[in-house]
Amino acid sequence: MRRRAGVLAAICFTILCPGMAANAAAQDAPVPLQPYPVNHELRVDSDADVRFLHDGPAGSHGFIEVRDGHLYRPDGKRFRCWGVNITGFSLGSAEIPPNAEARETAAALARLGINCVRMHFLDMPVSRTPKEGSGKGPDPTPHKDSPSGLIADGPTSRVLDPAALARFDYWFAELKKNGIYVNFNLNVGRTYRSGDGVPDADLIGSAKAYTYFGPELIALQKEYAKQLLGHLNPYTKLRYADDPAVVTVEVVNENSLLEFWMRNWLRGERVKGGRNLQLDMTPHYQALLVKMYNDWLAKNRTPAEVAELQRIAGVAAGQPVPFMRRGDHPDAPRLRLDAELGFLTQVEIDFHADMKRFLTQEIGVKSPIVPMADHTYFIANQPLMRTAMKSDIMDAHVYWQHPAIYGKRGEPMVNSPELSIIQKLARSAVAGKPLTVSEVNHPWPSGDYGAEMIPILASYAAFQDWDGIFFYTYEPKLHGKWTPLVTGEFDIALDPAKIAQLPAGALIFLRGDVSPAKEVVTRSYSTDQISETSRMPRAEMPYYTPGFDKRIPLVHGSRVSCLDCKPSLPAPLPPANPIVSDTGELSWKTSDGEDGIISVNAPRSQALVGFVSANPKMQTRNLSVDIRNDFAAITLSSLDGKPLNLSDRMLLTTTGKVENTGQSWNARHAMLSNWGTAPTLIEPITGWIQLKDLEGAIGVSAQALDGSARPIGPAIRGKMIEPGWEIAVGAPATTTYLIRIER
Repeated sequence: MRRRAGVLAAICFTILCPGMAANAAAQDAPVPLQPYPVNHELRVDSDADVRFLHDGPAGSHGFIEVRDGHLYRPDGKRFRCWGVNITGFSLGSAEIPPNAEARETAAALARLGINCVRMHFLDMPVSRTPKEGSGKGPDPTPHKDSPSGLIADGPTSRVLDPAALARFDYWFAELKKNGIYVNFNLNVGRTYRSGDGVPDADLIGSAKAYTYFGPELIALQKEYAKQLLGHLNPYTKLRYADDPAVVTVEVVNENSLLEFWMRNWLRGERVKGGRNLQLDMTPHYQALLVKMYNDWLAKNRTPAEVAELQRIAGVAAGQPVPFMRRGDHPDAPRLRLDAELGFLTQVEIDFHADMKRFLTQEIGVKSPIVPMADHTYFIANQPLMRTAMKSDIMDAHVYWQHPAIYGKRGEPMVNSPELSIIQKLARSAVAGKPLTVSEVNHPWPSGDYGAEMIPILASYAAFQDWDGIFFYTYEPKLHGKWTPLVTGEFDIALDPAKIAQLPAGALIFLRGDVSPAKEVVTRSYSTDQISETSRMPRAEMPYYTPGFDKRIPLVHGSRVSCLDCKPSLPAPLPPANPIVSDTGELSWKTSDGEDGIISVNAPRSQALVGFVSANPKMQTRNLSVDIRNDFAAITLSSLDGKPLNLSDRMLLTTTGKVENTGQSWNARHAMLSNWGTAPTLIEPITGWIQLKDLEGAIGVSAQALDGSARPIGPAIRGKMIEPGWEIAVGAPATTTYLIRIER
C-alpha cells in the first residue's frame, strides 16, 4: 500500500506540479553506491577510537574467573568479551601474521573496541593457499607465502613448526600489550597423517566425533594441548597455561557425538532402513564404539533390559546390541532410545571431565575451560546441555542464513523477531553459568542487510546479560597481498558496515549501555522431555519446547534452570507489536513480517535499525532521522561516558547496503555468481540526523571519517532546529562521524 501511494503521488505531482514531481523523484531514487574501502594499514589513532574501554594490558588484574554466573576479574569487576575469531582463509590473509602485521592488527583491533580474540584453526598445517571466497573450509594446498596454523609439514601432525610458533608468540604478546585477551581453541580442523599412528587416518578427515573415544586421538589431543599451553613465550616470559591474558581454553569446536547422532536421525526421517547408523564410521571405529556401548549396557542396564534390546535389534542372545539404523529413531521404543542417548552422553561427559583434569592438573591451566558449543540450532540442544552444564561456561554459535544452507538468502533479520539469532542463542543460556557466543555472523553476501547484525546483537546480548561475543571472523591482512573488497563469506575485516559498528557495539555491550533485563524467567526439563526432544522434527527449532513463547528473550531475561528435574515453562506473553523489553530500552516492531525496525533507547547509546523510512515516527530520546534510504542501521553513542543529552563527544554510525564493485547474484538469489572487484561500495545514509535534547548546546559539528578513521574534508556544521540540532549526512560518503558538542 505504501509503494502504491507513492506511485499515485508521483502521478499527481507530474500533472499538477512538475517542479515538485522532479524533486519527489529525486527523493525516491535509490541512493547511488560510493567507494568506501577499509584500510587497516593506514588506520590512525582517532578521537572516535574506543580503546579506552580496555583497562591496561590483558591479564594485568589476574586470571578471569567464573563467579555468580558471570565472568569477573579477581578484583571483583565484571568482565565481558567483545571479540573476533582470528583465521586466515580469505585472499591476502594469515591467521598468524608476520611481526609488522601483528603490531598493526593488534592496534587496529584495540581501537575498534575488541578486547578478546579466539584463536581458531591453530591446529592446521603451517602452509596452504587461501582461496577467494573459501569461507570456513580450509584449502590444504601448500603455499610457503601464506602461513596458516602451527602444525609443521611432514609425515606426522605431532610437531609444531618453530617459525610459526615464534611468529605466534610475538602476535600473542602484541595482543596482550594492547589489552586483548586470547581464547585458545584446541581441537578444530586438525587432520591426521600416516606417521601419527591413528587408525584409518586417511579416511576420517578432521575426525569429528571420533575424537571423543578413539584412544589414539585422545592421546594426540592431550599431546597438542601440552605442546601449546605448556610452551614458554619468550616475549611474555610465561607459559600460556600461566598467562592471565588467556581468557578461556576451549576443548573442541563444533564437535559432539550426540550432535552427529541426532543429525543422522534427521537425514533418515524420510527413508526407513538403510545402512546402520554407526555415525558413518569406518569398521574400526564402529567396532570400538559398539563394544564400548555394550560394556556400558552391561553396567547400566539389567540383564532383562539387555535381552529386550537384543530382541528389538533383531540379534541373538549374547550378541552385541547394535545402534539403530537411520530412520528407526522416530518410532524407536524408549528403552532403545534412552540407552543410546544415555551411553553417548556418558562418553561425552567422561571425555570432557578427563580433558579438564588433564588441562588443569597435568598442564596447570588456570583459565576457565569451555568444553563445547551448542552450534546446530536445527537439532535439539537439551541432550548436549547435559554435558555442557557440567562445565565452567556455556557457549553457543549461530549464523543468520549460513551459506551452507541453500535457498533464497540475503533477507533482513529485522523482519523475523521470532526466528532471529537472539532466539537461537538464548536457548543455550543457563542460570548460574556465564554464556559466551564464540561464533556469530551475518555471512557475506549479506550486504543489503548485514549492517543490522552488530547493533541488534550487542543490544540484546547486553539485555540478556551474556558474557562474551566473538564474531566469526577477522583475518589479518598481509602487506601487498590484499585488495579492498570482501573476499570471503565470513571475514569482516574489510566490510565497511561491520567494521564501523564494532566500536558502537563495544560501547553498548562492554560498557553495559543497555541495561540487563529486570526479570529473568526460567524453564526446566524432565528426563522424559529431554529424550523426546532428541527426535522432534526440525519445525520445532530452535527451542524444541512446545508451549515456550519465542518472544520471551526479547522481553525478559531467559535461562534454563535445570535438566532431569521437574519440568516448568514461563507463561506465554500477551500479543504485542512492538515487542518491548521489560526495561523499556529495546523495541522490535514489524508490519506483518515486513518493514521491521528496532529502536535502542538507553541513556548513553541509542539506535534505529531496520526499515527506517517506513517507520517515520520511530525515534529515541536524543535521535531521530529523515533519510532517503529504505534500510539503515544508525547508532549514536556517548564517547565520554556521559548521557547523550550531556555528552560533549559522540560516535555516530550510519550504515546500510554494502557491495563489492560489479558483484551479482545467481538466479535463485542464493549466492553470488560474481564476487566483484575492488573497491567495496557503500550506500551512504543520506538525509538528516536530528540530535535532540542536548542540554546547553550552542554548536554541533560532525566530522566524517574514512575507512581508516581519518577525517574526510571539513567538519559538517549542525543547524539548530526546534527539537534540537540537525546534521546533513551522505556527502561525503561515510559510515562514521565524530560528533562534537559546544556548550
